[in-house]
Amino acid sequence: MFTLALSSLRHRIGGFAASFLAMFLGAAILMSFAAMLDTAGGSGVDATSRETLTTMGAVVGGWGLLLVMFAVTSTLTLSVRRRSAEMALLRSVGATPGQVTGLIAGETAVLAAAAAALAIAPGMLGGRMLLELLASTGQVDESVGYAFGPIALAMGISVTFVAATLAALITARRAVRMNAAAALGAAAVDDRRLTKKRIAAGVAFLLLALNLAVVTATVMKGKGSDAMQTAGQTSIWAAIGLAVLAPALVRKAAALVAGPLERRGLAGYLTAQNLRRHTGRLAAVVMPVVLFTAIGTGTLVMQAVENDAMSAAGLAKTNEQKNIETLNFVVIGMIVAFAAIMLVNTLVAATADRRREFAQTRLAGATPRQVLDVVLLEGAVLTVIGVLCGTFAALFTVLPYSYARTGSFLPEAGAGIYLAIVAVAALLTVATGYAAARRTMRTPAVAAVA
Repeated sequence: MFTLALSSLRHRIGGFAASFLAMFLGAAILMSFAAMLDTAGGSGVDATSRETLTTMGAVVGGWGLLLVMFAVTSTLTLSVRRRSAEMALLRSVGATPGQVTGLIAGETAVLAAAAAALAIAPGMLGGRMLLELLASTGQVDESVGYAFGPIALAMGISVTFVAATLAALITARRAVRMNAAAALGAAAVDDRRLTKKRIAAGVAFLLLALNLAVVTATVMKGKGSDAMQTAGQTSIWAAIGLAVLAPALVRKAAALVAGPLERRGLAGYLTAQNLRRHTGRLAAVVMPVVLFTAIGTGTLVMQAVENDAMSAAGLAKTNEQKNIETLNFVVIGMIVAFAAIMLVNTLVAATADRRREFAQTRLAGATPRQVLDVVLLEGAVLTVIGVLCGTFAALFTVLPYSYARTGSFLPEAGAGIYLAIVAVAALLTVATGYAAARRTMRTPAVAAVA
């Protein structure tokens, strides 16, 4: 199966591009931050600089694993779904479930190894830029020398490989369950219900977020910026929970908007049908929108609330508080940028997978303009779903932290930040989907169907 995996990669380079990009970017970001741990272990590093560097390096590892796993899972799921009939045919000619799983895992392992190797150079550059940022803000002594060593390499390679492997195993579970007939049906209609395990996982993440939100509003009230230790995590856990439940959320939304959409002519009718029939594919697009909106809004508004609270109290920021602020901005910048890239990446992969669908629609009588209208409507609906879910997840951070710092659940700051994040999410989702669809339809309809 490993030999077959190598052959599959050679003949489907384009189909694996989205997953490869997710692994490459994840590994580069992880190595950049992990290099701070190598730097902290160097000789002549003072205690304050070492603490800052260690915090910067350690805080990203766990989140990096989760984010890379989600990014790879969303793109890998699209790739495997496109090949569901192929996987079922392998089963029908004698391949065992373990062999099919080994094929998917082997393909992913090769991609992960290549992505991690190519990420070393940008990881080194990113780590140096991060150290220069910390030195320029006075949080690390300018005499501290940069080091990129075994910790950065081990962390970047291992986390990327583990995340990719977990994503492959999760994706492979569905592929090995179906026979050929079921797989062919699944390729046409992807509206399967969530498993009990997936529902339980999503609910568990939401309950964890709720627990941390309660702790922030009660135990951490009156403890100043220390409340960030619990509040900062809540929007991430809530966003992950909602992302896990994304297919069900898309299905519920489709039921609500199907009627109004069908009254908007052919484009609206086709959009409603796609929302009903392809919830799995569309949920893969909603996931990065949720993460982008939730994490960006939660962390940036939380920092705005903290800045206002400090100003109202007439207090100057201590070095520790400056460290926390820089950490928030750097980490949130990394996470939001990664989520934005993955949103674009997933949209391009999902749209490219619809080349045959677009061609069949055009051959049935729809004009290219009508097909593009469908893509725009879908993008608008998915943006609304993702933004609403992301906003809900962000509230798990914003409301309890505002109460803990100001005594009021509704913060006075952050409206502009939220609107900017929503605007970026909408622009990325709609514009990327539209541009990818136009590019996909350059192929003549007859050639695309053939």
